[in-house]
Amino acid sequence: MKEEMTIFERVNSWIKNSFMLKLFIITILMLLLLIPSAMIQSIITEREGLSNAAIEEVSAKWARSQQINGPILTIPLIYEYMEDGKLEQTTRYWYILPETLNIKGKVEPEKLRRNIYEIVVYESKLTVAGNFLFDKTPDKENLKAIQYNKAFLTIGISDLKGIKDQIVLNWNNKPLKVEPGSRVPNLIYSGVTIALPFLEEPDSHSIPFSFDLNLHGSQNLSFVPIGSTTKVTLNSDWPSPSFNGNFLPNSREITATGFTADWKVLQLNRNFPQSWTGSVQDKNLESASFGVNLILPLDDYQKSMRSAKYAAMTIALTFLIFFLVEILNGKKIHPFQYILVGLALSLFYILLISISEHSNFNLAYAISTLSIVGMITLYSLSIFKASRLTMLLVVALLGIYGFLFVTLQLADYALLMGSIGLTLILAATMYFTRNINWYQLNKPTE
Repeated sequence: MKEEMTIFERVNSWIKNSFMLKLFIITILMLLLLIPSAMIQSIITEREGLSNAAIEEVSAKWARSQQINGPILTIPLIYEYMEDGKLEQTTRYWYILPETLNIKGKVEPEKLRRNIYEIVVYESKLTVAGNFLFDKTPDKENLKAIQYNKAFLTIGISDLKGIKDQIVLNWNNKPLKVEPGSRVPNLIYSGVTIALPFLEEPDSHSIPFSFDLNLHGSQNLSFVPIGSTTKVTLNSDWPSPSFNGNFLPNSREITATGFTADWKVLQLNRNFPQSWTGSVQDKNLESASFGVNLILPLDDYQKSMRSAKYAAMTIALTFLIFFLVEILNGKKIHPFQYILVGLALSLFYILLISISEHSNFNLAYAISTLSIVGMITLYSLSIFKASRLTMLLVVALLGIYGFLFVTLQLADYALLMGSIGLTLILAATMYFTRNINWYQLNKPTE
């Protein structure tokens, strides 16, 4: 019995004093703690999905993203041709785009809330002007008649719910009635139509047009450059625009109080002509659009997800500190204590996402950091039984979370900051462990 106890004591002593075994156990614990980290990332994704659902619901009621396409002049053409010995007639549409298209507008953003979620919507006041130059001719093969008296204009507006005032189009200085709906759905699926029953066979003279458009929308406002020369000028008090689409502004000015942007697009810059017959250019028009997105700068869910991806690094560095304390100061730390510390580190991300949904992200980050660092500090006092070691741990934890916070703020330099930080951490670890005889550590202490 005594011999059996002696063997048991020897095994127990080996387990207790083998630092290599402890290092192996710590590594396994760290990998196991990645499971709750993955679950936390899943929670963040779920909360972000709820936020997107709230945005979709509010946008559906207010008005979704808006795209302005037009006006496009459409003239019916009658063609005759022989088929199986019979004279057949067919109607095709001749589409003519404006020679110039000038759009000036102001975008006034507004933040709406749905429960705890924030949605960016806007009111836009646009002035659209330009002219049509009638110096083009359709395909004359088998052409019987050009029905100028059935010509009409179409203005594409992607969400008609956003129209807040009557649209009055001035055609050659004559006000015209605007009717809802698009007569050319293959080209413009949503919009308004203006009949031109008095249009006569024109010569090469220019006909001007203009109209005002007061439009509500959500997040994005874009335009299709249908003019031979298209100029768009937008200004807003939104400080963080994202210019997207096929063309970037020729000039822009972004300040803390808003932005001003100017676009100029020539017909040579896009892949469709100024006039054509048949609905063969709809995809080309869509692909040429450009505009601005009123985004919330790096929203809280993106920041929380990015921070959660650093969970492995945070846990590994904290465990490394505890392990070095064991080696350099002879303090014995039980694996269960490592588990508790690891769970506390994982809890940081739950606190971060839950608090940030109700407050500013930076404040949520500070509260979460102080809560977790405070919890681990008080717990380590009973483990280390040395205030000096505990203060070193506090400094290290604050450095880790401070480094992570700076990395999250510098979105464009996150990879650079991360790689430099990890290099410095590895260099510091190599420096402080340079004199440790790792083979000697495997010998059980008396």
